Amino acid sequence: MARIEDYALLGDLQTAALVSTAGSIDWLCLPRFDSPACFAALLDTPDAGHWSVAPAAGGTCTRRRYVEDTMVLDTEWVTPEGTVRVIDFMPPRGHAPDVVRIVEGVHGAVAMRSDLTLRFEYGRVVPWVRHHDDRVEAVAGPNRVRLRTPAPTEGRDMSTVSEFTVRAGDRVPFVLTWNPSHEPPPKVVDAERALTETLRFWTDWTQRGNHIRGPYRHAISRSLLTLKALTYDPTGGIVAAATTSLPEQIGGGRNWDYRYCWLRDSTYTLQALIAAGYLTEAKAWREWLLRAVAGEPADLKIMYALDGTRYVPESELPWLAGYEGSRPVRTGNAASDQLQLDVWGETLDGLALARNAGLASRDDAWDLQVALMNHLEGAWDQPDNGLWEMRGARRHFTHSKVLAWVGANRMAEAVRTHPELDGPADRWAALADTIHADVLAHGFDAERNTFTQSYGAPGLDAALLMIPRVGFLPPQDPRVLGTITAIQNGLTEDGLVKRYDTTDSDDGLSGGEGLFLACSFWLVDALHLAGRTPEATALFERLLSLRNDVGLLSEEWDPEAGRLLGNTPQAFSHFPLVTSALQLHAGRGHHSSQAIAVDGTEGTPTTGP
Repeated sequence: MARIEDYALLGDLQTAALVSTAGSIDWLCLPRFDSPACFAALLDTPDAGHWSVAPAAGGTCTRRRYVEDTMVLDTEWVTPEGTVRVIDFMPPRGHAPDVVRIVEGVHGAVAMRSDLTLRFEYGRVVPWVRHHDDRVEAVAGPNRVRLRTPAPTEGRDMSTVSEFTVRAGDRVPFVLTWNPSHEPPPKVVDAERALTETLRFWTDWTQRGNHIRGPYRHAISRSLLTLKALTYDPTGGIVAAATTSLPEQIGGGRNWDYRYCWLRDSTYTLQALIAAGYLTEAKAWREWLLRAVAGEPADLKIMYALDGTRYVPESELPWLAGYEGSRPVRTGNAASDQLQLDVWGETLDGLALARNAGLASRDDAWDLQVALMNHLEGAWDQPDNGLWEMRGARRHFTHSKVLAWVGANRMAEAVRTHPELDGPADRWAALADTIHADVLAHGFDAERNTFTQSYGAPGLDAALLMIPRVGFLPPQDPRVLGTITAIQNGLTEDGLVKRYDTTDSDDGLSGGEGLFLACSFWLVDALHLAGRTPEATALFERLLSLRNDVGLLSEEWDPEAGRLLGNTPQAFSHFPLVTSALQLHAGRGHHSSQAIAVDGTEGTPTTGP
């Protein structure tokens, strides 16, 4: 089985595929990110569905890369018989999703093999396959897939196999297209034309952003492209990752479905997109956010489906063995029903950032923010499950209280700096002061000079590194510096940061987890803000070295095995990469509700809700 870092991402802005260094697409959900997979070998064996296009002799590719600043992947094998290249991409969605693979002979003559094994419903349903003169058609229930190629095809062992030889100058296309089985077939895609148009789309998109300078330009650009590829274009929502159930520890039970949109990603998302000049995407995300949270403020969820659906029930797929035996495989996410008070503050912080960046306003945006704030006023002092979605007893998490302070602070600040906005600024400011005092009284351990994960308990939490970033305390306050030191001493391994000590968790789940990459980027920011920029830069460059060969990061890092863990590619790893890189470029820090300009300066606040 391929390692998590062996996968590259293809995407059409509505779903995504993962292709390994062996040339096999082992994960693809159609027609949406959160649809059932038709290729699920990632979570089982090749019999659960895959599509390999590679030299018949097999083996790992010699090299691969994305074509410049695009999501078109070139994979090359140098063999004793010659050199061959496979060009993989998904054209930005037209009427139907397509996966295009073009086999190009570079020199010599290389025997090739395509092995297409379609298994709908996460590997459970074998389709009925028919071979026609110009295509192969597979149907099962609501799904129809057509494969068109000039290469010969035949059915073999419940798969469609093509065996052919490519010589220098040959280009053999394969086009896989899905559509609902009850609808007429979509228009046939010309592979070469689609390649030209896809390259142009991504090149144009990259050029539309700011021209970022500095030593981290390529890393920033690749992360932004990854985030764009994780965007569900019809609504503007951005999924946390393209996968479900990739484990946080090999063989463990912390395997979650990340094909949804988390509210806590909102501020990071907006910072990264606005800083890079992608205001259209930032506005689309803001509009998704406003639609998703509309309704009764007490019913605010921590996460939503791509279209804003609130109900994402969790279930298990017992017929899948799991990635390297890591079970259970889950779909949906029961954490969507948890109480996590930090999301109110994160939502209000994100909308404050959008307002201060001058994104076009909506008439109902401020009324909704006031409603959210009114609810937070009466709920901030409740225990909750915390941002790490603890499945044990609720507690008074320090980070949750800090984010409640953020919500009150941003709302009071908005009324005072934007004359057209109406609200009880003095009352909200007084509430912010009350929450601030409560956190200092109950969430800070003066003996150890550190903030703690929850009130009255000694445990640490990497989320405490956010305290200076959100403006709760100055970055060089002794309590902040003490917390940084405590986390470096108590929550780091091999220089990288854990979320918290899972051995003290009461969530009843098996297994531990790796080192959480987003938390390590938070340490970069905290060190930089504290004036320890050389140390921050060294850590940042260490994190860059953990990316795979095509610049992707998953959720976590296993320091013992030296490998990536968790769902991939992880938006919550790539957002902070962008913001940390921009801060280091600029040599200064920023407030979470302020946009970072491409040169690192703070954005100028403007009016509008």
